Amino acid sequence: MTSAVWSDFAPAKINLTLRIRGRRPDGYHDLESIVVFAGVGDDLTMTPQESFGLAVTGETATEAGAIDDNLVLKAARALQAHHPKLQGGRFQLTKNLPVAAGLGGGSSDAASALRLIAKANALTLTDETLMQAARATGADVPVCLDPRPRIMRGIGDILSPVLTLPMLHGVLVNPRVPVPTAQVFKARADDSVMRETPAPQIDPASELVEAGTMPAIEALIEALLQSVNDLEAPAIALFPAVGEVLDELRATRHCLMARMSGSGGTCFGLYASDADAKAAADHLQKAHPGWWVRATTLGAAPGF
Repeated sequence: MTSAVWSDFAPAKINLTLRIRGRRPDGYHDLESIVVFAGVGDDLTMTPQESFGLAVTGETATEAGAIDDNLVLKAARALQAHHPKLQGGRFQLTKNLPVAAGLGGGSSDAASALRLIAKANALTLTDETLMQAARATGADVPVCLDPRPRIMRGIGDILSPVLTLPMLHGVLVNPRVPVPTAQVFKARADDSVMRETPAPQIDPASELVEAGTMPAIEALIEALLQSVNDLEAPAIALFPAVGEVLDELRATRHCLMARMSGSGGTCFGLYASDADAKAAADHLQKAHPGWWVRATTLGAAPGF
């Protein structure tokens, strides 16, 4: 058994768009979402040992829930079902991202665990059992396995080829209010107007980024503004703090657009430069010291 300690970065997942295409007979929703990854996230290490274990520390560790329910261990066990003699390991997860925040933190942690197990067991990231384990762990885990820009469709199981997008400068803001996904989906389903108004089947932002050439930032922003996050309105209705965050982001200097990510409550603002993003983040953090605020890049995760 090797004594190496493997380490990996679990980046935040950002939904630049999120269209709900309909509800399936199994109760899940078909969706379409342009996904990018941030330069901020959680950190995971794995020390080889016979069985799998997990310890959680960090800024938001107390919000992460019971160890046995953590997606890191769920992913490890799902992969172990395909490889009974898999080298186990002791995971150390440092939680930096807020929980129930629309950032795919738990899913990204699970994908990070799969990458570490693959490294420790000489499995390639193209090994189909990794993707099978990712699908078995959660709907957002497959897109996090190779954290580069893509369009996610179906229930998260249908992924586009990697998208060629310009690097974006953003500010992520969470009001430190947990926003449970199930509640937001239920609120949308209970709204008769939303229920009776299906999303257009052709999304201008998806059409642009799938064209195969890198769009100019101005064209990308214009296309994103023509799209929406279908869960934003119900999330704001349930948790008004999300609406306050969006208002504050849009009021910052040089903000090109602001939108909620995923099912909330983290929102992002996009800016033309790193300096503009950092200035906006500094302003928001001073004005709202209780909020979680980070200036970051949005695109492929660092190192991918």
